Amino acid sequence: MNEIAQADGDAAFHKRMMTSFIQIAALVILITFCIVTVGPFSGLVIWGVILAVAIHPLHLKLASVLGGRPKTSVVLIVIAGLLIIAFPGWAMTKSVIASIAGFAAEVKAGTVSIRPPPDRVADWPIVGSQIYATWSAAAGNFSQFAHDFQPQLRDLSEWAVRKIGGIALGILQMAASMAIAGAAMLYADSGYGLSCSVAKRISPARGQHWIDLSIATIRSVTNGVLGVAVIQAVLAGIGFYVMGLPHAGLLAAAVLVTAIIQVPALLIILPIVIWVFSFAAPVPATIFAVYGLFVALSDNVLKPLLLGRGVELPALLVLVGALGGMIQYGIVGLFIGAIILGLGYTIISDWLENPDEVAEPAEIG
Repeated sequence: MNEIAQADGDAAFHKRMMTSFIQIAALVILITFCIVTVGPFSGLVIWGVILAVAIHPLHLKLASVLGGRPKTSVVLIVIAGLLIIAFPGWAMTKSVIASIAGFAAEVKAGTVSIRPPPDRVADWPIVGSQIYATWSAAAGNFSQFAHDFQPQLRDLSEWAVRKIGGIALGILQMAASMAIAGAAMLYADSGYGLSCSVAKRISPARGQHWIDLSIATIRSVTNGVLGVAVIQAVLAGIGFYVMGLPHAGLLAAAVLVTAIIQVPALLIILPIVIWVFSFAAPVPATIFAVYGLFVALSDNVLKPLLLGRGVELPALLVLVGALGGMIQYGIVGLFIGAIILGLGYTIISDWLENPDEVAEPAEIG
C-alpha cells in the first residue's frame, strides 16, 4: 500500500515538475520574443525614460506655474528639448559635411596644401620614420600621394560617410527619445507604481528603496555629468562661433565628448586658444582666452553644485560607461552608458552595504 502511495506521489511530483517546466519555458520564450521585438528601439526607450526621470521635477514645477496643466507643460518641454537638440546637432553636422566637402573640392582642384612634418617626427619610436616618410610624401606632391594610396583614401572616405550618417541618425534618435520622454512624463505616477511593484517582487524589503535610489542616481548623473558637459559644450560653441573659427560645431562636439568621458575640456580648448593668438588681434584673442579658460574650468563649480544633491560616481566608471555605451548604441549610448553603469554600481554598492536592512519608502518629488 505504501509503495502504491509513494508511486502516486512520485507521479504527481513529476507532473507538477513538468507543468512548472512548461510554464517557465513558455514565459522565457515570450519574454525572449518581446526583447527581440523591441530590441531595435531599446536605446531610444531607455534614453527616453532616463530623460523623463531627469526632467520630471521641472515638469511638475512648470505644470504648477501653468495652473495644473500637465499636458501643456509636457508639450512645452518637448518642444524646447527638440530645439536644444536640433540647433547644435544641425551646426555639428553642417560643420562636418562642410569640412569633408571642402577637402574633396581641394583634392579635385589639386590645391591641397599640407605642411611638411617637423624633423622631430622622424625620431618618434617605432613608427616615427614611417610617419615622417608618409607625411613628407603627402606634403610634397599630394596628387601623387592620393594616387598611390587610393584604396586607403577610399576606405577613409567611406568611413567618413558612415560617421556622418551615424551623427545624423544619432540626432534623430535623440529627438525621438525626447518625444518618448514626454509620453513617459504624462504617465509618471503609474510608471513609478509599476516599477515599485516589479522591484518588490524581486526584493520585498528593499524594492521601493532601490527604485528611489535609481531615480536619485539618474538625476545625479544627468545633472552632474551630462548636464555639465552640455553646458560646457554650448558655451564653448558660442565662443567658437563668435570668434569665427572654422568647424565650430565640430569643435564644440569634441568638448562635449571629452566632458562626458571625464577628460578635462581644457585639453581641447587650450590648443584652440593658442591657435587663435596666431591669427587674431591681441584684444579679441585675450578676451577669447579668458572666456575659453572660464568655460574649461566651469565644471569645477558646476559639478559640486549639481552632484552634491545626488550620488557621486568614480570618474573611471563614467568613462567606461560612456565609451561602452557609444560603441553599443552610437551617440545616444554616450549618454545612456554612463547612466546605466552608474545605476548598476549604485544599486550593487547599496545592496552590499545593507544586505538585510529594511528601508522606509522615500518621497519622490
